Amino acid sequence: MEDSTQEPSGAAAHRDRPGRSAGTPAPRHAASGRHAGRISGTGIPSAVGSNTVDDVDLAVVAEQLGRGPRGVVGIAARCVCGRPTVVRTAPRLEDGTPFPTTYYLTHPRAVAAISTLEAGGVMAEMTRRLAEDPDLAAAHRAAHEDYLRRRAELGDVPEIANISAGGMPARVKCLHVLAAHALAVGPGVNVLGDETLALIEPEWRPTRCTC
Repeated sequence: MEDSTQEPSGAAAHRDRPGRSAGTPAPRHAASGRHAGRISGTGIPSAVGSNTVDDVDLAVVAEQLGRGPRGVVGIAARCVCGRPTVVRTAPRLEDGTPFPTTYYLTHPRAVAAISTLEAGGVMAEMTRRLAEDPDLAAAHRAAHEDYLRRRAELGDVPEIANISAGGMPARVKCLHVLAAHALAVGPGVNVLGDETLALIEPEWRPTRCTC
């Protein structure tokens, strides 16, 4: 099994405008320069169970990750410019490997900003709060259950039964996972994912393009 830590890459122009649902159709623009194959639209970034992915999306994800994507079954959240931000991944990869990380963050700027948080000790602080705050612990467990339920929609993999990702339900192991889940399903489901996104807002937010 693999974790969801990713290495950051470069970024360019910044544009503020409303985001859009991953499942909302939008027109393809004519390919030209570095904006080739992007999609535009409006709405709040969120997951839709019928997410789809095409060759353009997969090429962008490969560029973002610096490697070929594996097991991608949909785009769970997009940048306002249309490029993938979070991919939805099958619980079993093509080679048979169990893969518990259903929602995988791909946007380089978001990845870099969250990596900086992790290096600053935010995960240890969140884990301490989970041990001290019953309400926060209950919300974190609820996020874990939501993650398992959404992964089960993609198939049953006994090897990872009751294992979600990111340290859920008892601790915080990867902020990228929590933020990806929050971006995919919307606010109020993964509270520590929501908190992570709020903490990185000066560097990256889903309503501002930094691709």
